[in-house]
Amino acid sequence: MNELFPPLPVLVIFTSCSLILAITPGPGVLYIVTRSLTQGRHAGLASVGGVALGNLGNAIGASIGLATLFAVSSIAFTIVKYCGALYLIYLGVRTLHSPRSTVHARALSSTPARRIFRDGFFVALLNPKTAIFFGAFLPQFMASGAAPILQTVTLGSLFVAIAAITDAIYALAAGTLSPMITRTRSVNMLSRYLAGCTSIGLGIGTALTGSQGGK
Repeated sequence: MNELFPPLPVLVIFTSCSLILAITPGPGVLYIVTRSLTQGRHAGLASVGGVALGNLGNAIGASIGLATLFAVSSIAFTIVKYCGALYLIYLGVRTLHSPRSTVHARALSSTPARRIFRDGFFVALLNPKTAIFFGAFLPQFMASGAAPILQTVTLGSLFVAIAAITDAIYALAAGTLSPMITRTRSVNMLSRYLAGCTSIGLGIGTALTGSQGGK
């Protein structure tokens, strides 16, 4: 147990800080809320799972040195950052060009959960800022003398679990509003534009921002 976690007082501080950071809205939360509002709770929860797995991938990446690579190599950071930005923009354009009216509503509701999960996974994974965040945040709470990689993965997994719980709460809350948003044709069209423009906006924001950032 001591190999995996820091002393209890430090662990409590880590959990508290993780909770505060997790409930702070960021790109992942905005993506999940948008999915939940436009496609319902099941889509929101599927996106939560995808985002959590992508964040876990970044935590593991931070443990094996990818955070350091991104911090020292502007080329590697830029390549991954723009891949993530282009993927978000692609999702937004795809949403804006999807069928309209009631056909669009049925298409949204029938979107396979595995595709929603996949989109959330790549949105989170292709964000090098998350790996840098883990690389800077997690070592502050690691115990000396223990295996650093094992500790990083463990603390990163704990952070991802906390974030997944708060993200699920966001998804469930936004999902309760989904039936009202998709009930009428005009509001349904508005939800389509909301989803598409949010993804495009996140993509542009990702492309324009620097190396600072987190979840």
